[in-house]
Amino acid sequence: MKDLFQRLKSMPLISSELVLASVFINILALASPLFVLQVLNRYVSQGVDATLLTLVSGVLIAISLEFALRQARLRLARGVNVVPDESVALKSFGILTRAKVKGLEEVPVGTRREMVNGVAAVETAFNANNITTILDVPFSLIFIFVIYLMEPTIALIVACFIIVVFGIGLFSNVSAKGKTAELQEASGEGSALLGTVTRESDTLRAFNAGEYLRAAWSQHTSHIQKLRRDITARQALVQTVNQTANGLLSVAVIGMGATLVVLGDLDVGTMMSANILAARALQPISKFSQLATTFAKARQSLDLILKFDAMPEELDSGAHMAQYKGGLEFRDLAFAFSNDATPLFESLNVKLTPGSVLVVTGSNGSGKTTIARLLSGLLESTRGQILVDGIDLQQVSTKWWRRQITYLPQEPALINTTIENNLRINNPDMKPEQLDLVIEASNLRKFLDESKDGLDTLIVQNGWRLSEGIRRRIALARALATQGKLIIIDEPTESFDAEGCAAVRTVLGQLVKQGNTVVIMTHDINSVTGPHTLLDLNEKPKPKITKIMGREPDSEQVLKKTGETKK
Repeated sequence: MKDLFQRLKSMPLISSELVLASVFINILALASPLFVLQVLNRYVSQGVDATLLTLVSGVLIAISLEFALRQARLRLARGVNVVPDESVALKSFGILTRAKVKGLEEVPVGTRREMVNGVAAVETAFNANNITTILDVPFSLIFIFVIYLMEPTIALIVACFIIVVFGIGLFSNVSAKGKTAELQEASGEGSALLGTVTRESDTLRAFNAGEYLRAAWSQHTSHIQKLRRDITARQALVQTVNQTANGLLSVAVIGMGATLVVLGDLDVGTMMSANILAARALQPISKFSQLATTFAKARQSLDLILKFDAMPEELDSGAHMAQYKGGLEFRDLAFAFSNDATPLFESLNVKLTPGSVLVVTGSNGSGKTTIARLLSGLLESTRGQILVDGIDLQQVSTKWWRRQITYLPQEPALINTTIENNLRINNPDMKPEQLDLVIEASNLRKFLDESKDGLDTLIVQNGWRLSEGIRRRIALARALATQGKLIIIDEPTESFDAEGCAAVRTVLGQLVKQGNTVVIMTHDINSVTGPHTLLDLNEKPKPKITKIMGREPDSEQVLKKTGETKK
């Protein structure tokens, strides 16, 4: 309810009009019971047709006005939701694009999806019909007051029914929170399973993982269906109680009214009018009590969004240099994953002048990719600093910084759009001639010429259905598009054939000659032949640093090694 009041508070003019419309609607709703009262007490007893005509005309006008006001109120209620619903949708998706990677990686992928999918639950809870239902709840007191003017005893009966139904609604709302939270968590687990089945279809078949996943899905389905049955049973119970309450209320009002009529303390017209007013008083309370699960789901979704929103975001408002020259320094750098007892590395000190080459080597899991992610601003060091032209990387705008680097990850993913949009994603203003240059440099031209749509070819499943070599070629072209002064290449020849490896080596050679600072992560220390600094992450916890003067490569050995690597 607090969230609804915040929405209304954010738009005071529309909220005032909503309240005013609700007042008139509920006043006009008195027309029908008063019509019954007057017909029974005046027309039936006197039989004057003019009186009946006047009463019918009046009640029709009141009903028409009530209908028009209800339609207008629905439009106003929809207007209240436009900005907040859009804000929640943009916020939930924006969090996933702005939050720091380290925080996101600690949350299961299924939970992240549920956070975005929860927007639908929020929109459902705060739709126009539900808002008007809640606005009508306080006006039940008007009907009770009118009944009180007619007969206090009947008013007391109606008030007792309303209190009971309202109490059941509140209890249902509280008890639904735990189940909806559990359902949300289970839905996240199911989303993760479904993602595995839809994305990794080859893997689950090639390694006979289908039976394991079917068993996991069966267990998940059983659990989630039980939760849904429990929630549905609670909803059905509330609905049944409301229907029963309506029937019992009518019996109680008519029974008490009939007794008073026999005693001569009440007339039949007043009794029938009180019965209609009692039903109108209970109606919004009954509707409200049935919204418990809907609001519980919305609350859980909003809480999840707030939890994600509390994650630290990447810095977009940091320092911007006029020109990054390529200077790079690791100063007392250390990194450890949150669950690891020992650091991946520590006390790392390296200083590179523009145009230098750093080769980072080590076995699998030694931290090569972590170095690449630290340099690209995806991770933050546990201790120490990364300085770029003397400025701490954590003080620099991440958006600006990523346009200063040429970054090729070890396992690059693409965006589900055209190849051209992928190449322009970090440099949208790239000129056609520059686009042609990066296509040629990454040896991507042949693939584009053989593709039906060329640059307009759509990437699906983030490129994972493409061959690894083609995917890395596209990723290399995307990286080169920024023309960054710092080159970060993670396993430069991985998944490339001989032609692709030769293209990468040529590109790296040209980038070094142009004075770019190059950082290469590779398990093959012989892949770089020129002068460079070798950083060996196999030495723990303090990496070993060696200055290599370089040697002239043997072209036949290079081609042979390239072929062996591919095999």
